Amino acid sequence: MDGRRVLHAFAAIVIATALDGGARAEPADPAISIIIDDMGYRLADGRRAIALPGSVAFSFLPRTPHAHVLVDEARAAGKEVLLHQPMEAIGSDRLLGPGALRADMSRAVFVSTVRENLGALPAAVGLNNHMGSLLTRHPQQMAWLMEALRSQGLLFIDSRTTAHSVAARTAREFGVPVLTRDVFLDNEQRIDYIREQFRKLVLTARRKGYALGIAHPQPATLAVLAQELATLPQLNVDLVGPAALLARARTVRRGEQRPPTAIPLRN
Repeated sequence: MDGRRVLHAFAAIVIATALDGGARAEPADPAISIIIDDMGYRLADGRRAIALPGSVAFSFLPRTPHAHVLVDEARAAGKEVLLHQPMEAIGSDRLLGPGALRADMSRAVFVSTVRENLGALPAAVGLNNHMGSLLTRHPQQMAWLMEALRSQGLLFIDSRTTAHSVAARTAREFGVPVLTRDVFLDNEQRIDYIREQFRKLVLTARRKGYALGIAHPQPATLAVLAQELATLPQLNVDLVGPAALLARARTVRRGEQRPPTAIPLRN
């Protein structure tokens, strides 16, 4: 069995566990998952990110110079990896980079682009969007994407770069396992801001049972995460990969809500 089949078999077991509806004596501790986007361009920063403790996941832009090296190092460290798929945005597309999906593509070109990008990243357990404030509004293109993901047994994560995204809804319609971003951790590169966003992520997990955060391999972000991730055991919050986080979504589907718990900020 090749590497991708092993990864997908593991993800399928985790997802099946999330959907089986089996009873348990007590709800699990709240869980968070953190995905570091924009991986593959900067080798040193990528390695600093991979060195973060716990099950932090990493999403790689296609055709980046250091992707293969960093993917191998991430997998060796037991971390999950995803494809960070560029998608057309409203306004300037100068940051899309190669391998992007656009609304004016034919279905054949669109699907072949997705498959080529995934084929270059065989360790990926799924895909999340890079930018995409325009494309994720389009039901037809999102349907093409979900068909491609379903055929390979991959999950989808909606980065929610627009409130008008139909991507998560379309994934559910196609039976693609899906998560939606709860918190962007580092829209501002300030230590106090990132720490507050991390606190918001943990509070969200305490309220609904799980939460997904997205960040980037920037110096301030990595510094905060190196500190804050170490506090999770004391907070009784689990850090898990995106595939495992799908299992925690069962709490929400059953309508169980967790009361928010105050968490002191670090000085």
